Amino acid sequence: MDNQPPAESLANQGEDALALRLARGVCRAFEDYGQVCLVEFSLASGRRADVMAMDPKGRLTIVEIKSSLADFRSDGKWPEYREFCDALYFAVAAEFPREVLPEDCGLIVADAYGASVLRKAPAHPLSGARRKAVTLRFAQVAARRLAALNDPR
Repeated sequence: MDNQPPAESLANQGEDALALRLARGVCRAFEDYGQVCLVEFSLASGRRADVMAMDPKGRLTIVEIKSSLADFRSDGKWPEYREFCDALYFAVAAEFPREVLPEDCGLIVADAYGASVLRKAPAHPLSGARRKAVTLRFAQVAARRLAALNDPR
């Protein structure tokens, strides 16, 4: 019994697993829309976006995944993501209490197999210089991840 993780740790593991399933569903949906995605994308600010998507025109979307109400309430960093994208969404499971989410962000309901956009995010286009910087970072991260699959060292 001494090797059992605390109940709080087990709850976090459940939330982490749910977040991974939601991210997969979001990525599948965005790919169906013709976009490419990276999960756990590190921004120049040091923050990490759950999902970063890029459409064929180079527009960038960040999706912040919330696995529980406690996860949402304990996270105050999401407004900083606007500096790095053209559109900001929250993605949640169907049973999440959506009324607590800010209305100035898009809303996606997801599961492990797909996602539906319930509210489109307001556009706030990036400046040209910021777009270039984020796009280059996106390309470099994607290339590094691909290279690691080919040669994990």
